[in-house]
Order: sequence, then C-alpha cells, then structure tokens
Amino acid sequence: MTKLRVTLPAAMLFLVAASMMLALAKSKAQSKEEKRPFGKTQDGQPADLYILTNHAGFEVAITNYGGTVVSLKAPDRNGKMADVILGYDSVTGYENGKAYFGGTVGRYGNRIAHGKFTLNGATYTLAKNDGENHLHGGLIGFNKHVWNAKDVSSIAGQALELSYLSKDGEEGYPGNLSAKVVFTVLADSNALKIEYSATTDKETVVNLTNHAYFNLAGQGNGNILGHQLTLYAGKFTPVDANLIPTGELRSTRNTPFDFLKPVAIGSRIAQDNEQLIFGKGYDHNWVLDRTSAEVLSRAAEAYDPQSGRMLEVSTTEPGIQFYSGNFLDGTIHGKDGKVYPHRSAFCLETQHFPDSPNHRNFPSTVLKPGQHYRSTTVYQLSAR
Repeated sequence: MTKLRVTLPAAMLFLVAASMMLALAKSKAQSKEEKRPFGKTQDGQPADLYILTNHAGFEVAITNYGGTVVSLKAPDRNGKMADVILGYDSVTGYENGKAYFGGTVGRYGNRIAHGKFTLNGATYTLAKNDGENHLHGGLIGFNKHVWNAKDVSSIAGQALELSYLSKDGEEGYPGNLSAKVVFTVLADSNALKIEYSATTDKETVVNLTNHAYFNLAGQGNGNILGHQLTLYAGKFTPVDANLIPTGELRSTRNTPFDFLKPVAIGSRIAQDNEQLIFGKGYDHNWVLDRTSAEVLSRAAEAYDPQSGRMLEVSTTEPGIQFYSGNFLDGTIHGKDGKVYPHRSAFCLETQHFPDSPNHRNFPSTVLKPGQHYRSTTVYQLSAR
C-alpha cells in the first residue's frame, strides 16, 4: 500500500503535464497563419501573402494570386535555413512572368494537342499558347487569377484554402468548374500537403497541379545537374517534336529516362537521344508505379549532396512531369535579385498524363456533374 501511495501522485502529475503539453501543441497547431500584403495586380486587385509554419521553423509562403507557392524554407544538414524554390518578391513578377513559378496550373496542366479535344461528340477549341498547342490552362490560366482565401488551420497544421470559379467557356473549356486547393504545413513534419478538389455543372476535363521550381541548394544558387533524382516509374510517355505524347507507354530500361535508382540529373542529359533533343533536356511525363488511386504512393526523391537536403514526393496521381529547367536562360531576376540561369531548378509536377483527352488509353481526365475531382500531393523535406 505504501508503494501505491507514492507512485499514484507521480503518475497523476505525469498525466497532468502530458495534458498541458498536448493542449499547448494543439494551441500552436491551430494558430492562424500570418497574412501580409503582396501588391496589386494591373487592374487594381490586391494580392496577399500567407505564411504557414510549424514548430520546427519549416515555412511556406503562398499567395492567393494564382494559388502560388512563393517560398519554401527548409534546413540543410547543419540546420541552416534556405528558400528552395524559385519565384518573385511581389505579385508583379508573377503577373508578368511566363515560367509558372510555383503556380496552381489549370484547368488542365500540361499540353493538349492543337488546342482541341472531343467530349460527347462535341469538339472544344481551346486557347493556343504553346505554338499550335494549349499549355497549362491557356492564355490566362488558373495561375493568373486571384483566388478567394480562407484560413482552415487545425490540429494537423496551419492550412490555407483557396477557391476559384472557372466559368463555362473560360479559355474554351465547357462547364462552370468550382475548384479548391488546400495547402497544409504539417504540424509534426517538414512537409507541404496540397489537396485539390473540383466539381462541375457540365461534363469537362480537369488536371490540376503545382508548378514549383526546386533548387535544394537554395534558389539562385547554381544549377541542379548534381542533384540525385529517383523516379518510381518504369515507364514514360514519349513525345513528338512538339512535346505531345505519341500515346506509347515506353519502358525506361536502358535509356536516359531510367531513374528507378538515384542518378545525377546531369549525368545523361546531354546524350544523343531523340527524346532529350525534343525536350531540350528532360520535359516528360513518367508513368508512376502505384497500386491505388485512392492512397498516397511514393513518386520521386531528389537529393542535393551539397546541402544534404532531400525532397520526397508522394501523390495519388498516375503521373509526374520531370522538367529540368531547360528554358531558364539567365534573363529572369527573381527573389532577392537572384538570377536564374540555365537548369538552375527542376520541377516535379504530379498529374494525369499530357493530352489525355485525346488518348483513350491514358487515364481519363473527364469530370461529370455530380462527381468530385480529388487529388493529393505531399512534398516532404528532410536533410542528411
């Protein structure tokens, strides 16, 4: 009995302390993100910048202009923080820029051949903004609009919900599409979770993604050719000279497109390969090896030996576009005046396949009234 009288108060004290710590953690996790002015668009619309953080100091800044991820600050192996994505210091850069830095692209991310597709016997003609093709939603895609913002932070972490109504006929697409994107900085992990959803009142096509440009050594800090990349995909979709998929699902085995094991991005990028010539480097869709469309599956990993930073990508999507920054040419001045030279960043855009509306053998991107489009991607940062 004496032993019981001694240990019971200690156990109670432990429970009280644990409860207080949990309450404090919940309070911090549920705190609102910081909001700052980010400038005005040319037509006078104000844009805001939302700063999402967790207890470890991991920080993501997002603007409601274009659903754009403006910065992502993560520690290296020595704990030094750096912003690892390219972008601009104000809304003016994003409004005038053409590189889609960090933007939410839609209504259809990637290319649609000749700006046309047929649905239920009707042919729809889209805006052409990539030669004869339609790219990333057209002339004024989702990344060029101001979205409605709402703080939806919870115990899971600080979170921002952005919503946008794409009206019937916008850029040539049928149906009023109500789109939402929720960005969450996870409370217990250095990760950015992006959840996309959409509904329509008329049958349409939809393919949303984020176009963040990563440099794990820090934005504006050299090229990414030494980054080691892994893509969990045994096949890719080869393209023609206009970067439109041929419809083939080709094995990556014994080609420069085999990233099933870590390979330096620059090790094979200059090989005399027709697909690399067409893309001026890597600008292709990989067919992910996944077991289900309902759960997150690993898609890619990128590692920078210089800083020790590791990026892991998981998604519910069937494909991922790896782009090696081939069209960056040193003419863009980004955040803090940094210059972005050739191949100074890479993109890992989770997606359905390019030109899917014109390829019956590709996973469908059709959305019907009464259905819900849902897609989730997680970008996890660590260091070693």
